[in-house]
Amino acid sequence: MSRPTQTQQPPPPDDDPLNPKAAASALDFLLMELVPLAQRLTEQLLAREQALLEEYRRSRGFDWRAAKTVGVGYQKEQQGVRDGSGDGNGEQGVVVSADGSAAVVATGGRGGGGGGGGGGDVGAVVEGSGITSLGFPVMSEQTRESVFWRLDGMGYRVGQGLVERFSVNKPRPTTPLDAIKFVCKHLWILVFRKQIDNLKTNHRGVFVLTDNRFQPLSRMSVDRRTGIKGAEEALARAQTFLYFPGGVIRGALAGLGVEVTVEASSTEIPTATFQIKTKGAKP
Repeated sequence: MSRPTQTQQPPPPDDDPLNPKAAASALDFLLMELVPLAQRLTEQLLAREQALLEEYRRSRGFDWRAAKTVGVGYQKEQQGVRDGSGDGNGEQGVVVSADGSAAVVATGGRGGGGGGGGGGDVGAVVEGSGITSLGFPVMSEQTRESVFWRLDGMGYRVGQGLVERFSVNKPRPTTPLDAIKFVCKHLWILVFRKQIDNLKTNHRGVFVLTDNRFQPLSRMSVDRRTGIKGAEEALARAQTFLYFPGGVIRGALAGLGVEVTVEASSTEIPTATFQIKTKGAKP
């Protein structure tokens, strides 16, 4: 008795919502936790670097001129000059806590340093991170730059992987405009479950993508009680949440054969704008 032959079912299409190429909920949690995690890692690494520099500074064999030449740029013994206390013999130390955070403190030097108290052990904290009105830590410029490169690189690799997996059965874009449209229509739905709201171009290699309700910014809190200050703090914090999506766009376009630079910004929460410039673009 012959068995009935079973017909092989065709693979589901890429646009099928029951066949997702990425876990959208997992990506939401990733975006919420990625920026604080990157900030903590960066601050811990900077704290360890400062502690090592302090240790090398105390050793006799450390050449400060060579260190400045290679771009270490460590500032030493500046507190006494700035506030007028001490005779220039005051020292700075780096205190590293168990969680990796650090603060640079002024220690009393010889002959009246550290607030003129005759050689106290530890003076006032001269450098540290501030806190916003909602209790979020304020990033220094050095930390912000390090967080940008870390998140942009991570987003670049994610964007490349998404394009490689999602564009297998789709025609490859032949022009930069087609690649940008692919990002606006297909990739944005895959990652953020909506299309880009507005796409503008000068037809000379510059594209501006606008998302009027960018999902990572839609849950961000703003302290309305502080007025303009609270809005400025929220916009500064929102900027860090655009580093990773900007890297995703750059990596996705690189996977499609288009080399670009991406500048992300937000002038009003939850709106996000991504300015994309191709190689050789003209303003």
